[in-house]
Amino acid sequence: MEIVTNIVAADDDEFTAVGESTCPLDEWSGIETPGLDTVKIATLHCLLTGDSLQMALDIYEPVYVAASETVILRIADELLEKLVALDDDALDNVASELAATEEFESGQWHVEDVLAQLTELAELAQLAESQGQVLFVWIYLVPH
Repeated sequence: MEIVTNIVAADDDEFTAVGESTCPLDEWSGIETPGLDTVKIATLHCLLTGDSLQMALDIYEPVYVAASETVILRIADELLEKLVALDDDALDNVASELAATEEFESGQWHVEDVLAQLTELAELAQLAESQGQVLFVWIYLVPH
C-alpha cells in the first residue's frame, strides 16, 4: 500500500480542516515526507523522548479520520520540543540512530535521506513553535 505523508504546522483546532484538505501543503506551511508512517513517527518519538514504542504508538492514535482514506496524527508536544532543540550535531546523531532501527532499515532508508527529512522536520517544528502552532501528520492511503 502506498501512502502519501505531509507534515504541516497549523493551529491546534485545525485538525479537521487539515483532514478534509486534499493538498494541505497548498494551505499550510509544511513538508512532504514520503514513506513516513505512524510506526516511523513513533520510533522517532521513542528515540528522542525515551518512551517505549507501545507508549508512543498509543500517543499517535489518529485525531481525525476522513472518509477519503486520510488520517491525521498530532505530533506530541514533547516531541515538538525535542525537535526544536536539535542542533546540527544532534541531527546527525539522531539520523544515524534512526536509520539503524528496524523500521527504517526495512524500508531501505539511507542515513542521508533520514537526515534530510529530519532537518526539514526540525525546521518546521521551529516555525510551528515560533507561531504558537502544532504539527499535524496528514497521511493519505492511495487506493489501488
